[in-house]
Amino acid sequence: MHQVSQDFVSQFKRAWIVSSRWLPQGWLDALRQLALFAGAYYVYRIVRGLVDGRASVAFENARALVDAERALGTFFEPSLQAWALSQAWIVTGANWMYVNSHFVVTTTFLVWLYIARNHAFYYVRNMFMIAMGIALALYMAFPTAPPRYLPEWGFTDTVAAFVGDAAEQSANVLYNPFAAVPSMHVAFALMIAIPAIKLVKLRSLKVAWALYPALVTFVVVVTANHFWLDVAFGAMVAAASASASSYAFARARPEAWAWRTARAEAVA
Repeated sequence: MHQVSQDFVSQFKRAWIVSSRWLPQGWLDALRQLALFAGAYYVYRIVRGLVDGRASVAFENARALVDAERALGTFFEPSLQAWALSQAWIVTGANWMYVNSHFVVTTTFLVWLYIARNHAFYYVRNMFMIAMGIALALYMAFPTAPPRYLPEWGFTDTVAAFVGDAAEQSANVLYNPFAAVPSMHVAFALMIAIPAIKLVKLRSLKVAWALYPALVTFVVVVTANHFWLDVAFGAMVAAASASASSYAFARARPEAWAWRTARAEAVA
């Protein structure tokens, strides 16, 4: 029995060492990054619980956004969605992308960034941590229902129709349904697209990443998950996070947290 235990420990150590070879900073650093994002998620869940009981405020804030857009003459979202609903393929594609892209594209990019462009990962990670902190504060201060909860203004909940009411209710357990302001779909899209444009080499990929935030913006508006004002606030959060990462975090630890486009700069 003792020999079996020793063999298991030996095999585990060997697997740990071998698998660490494809991780730029080893398993401990990789697990540290996972812990940071997991911690941010659980803080988000706590905030969700605090906001859940403020549904009436969330609807009041959503109607305030409608009033603001109408005052500006820019309340175009119902007309845009009505046009999209006449083109079934557009709504189907938008629903599919809304349900899948936010998590899949963001996570895939961050994993690629960590493994293939590790020298740039920590700057982007800091942007995400700052952005999520700002977003959580705004969710608590200004909980807002999404447009799809306002059918009286001509909005249709296309995502619920796409995935089914039961699936939507299950999804509501995992995310804050009153977190329309700011649009973190757009903030995340900008925070991965701009670094990606600077890091990838193929022109076709640069063009694809340049178009990605615009596509995400179209998707969140046409599915009635965000007003254009939510999108604007999301872009501001991304800009504020990039600024803080550049002028606060990067200056605090330039050797580790400054933005770099090449590995050579990391050791220069």
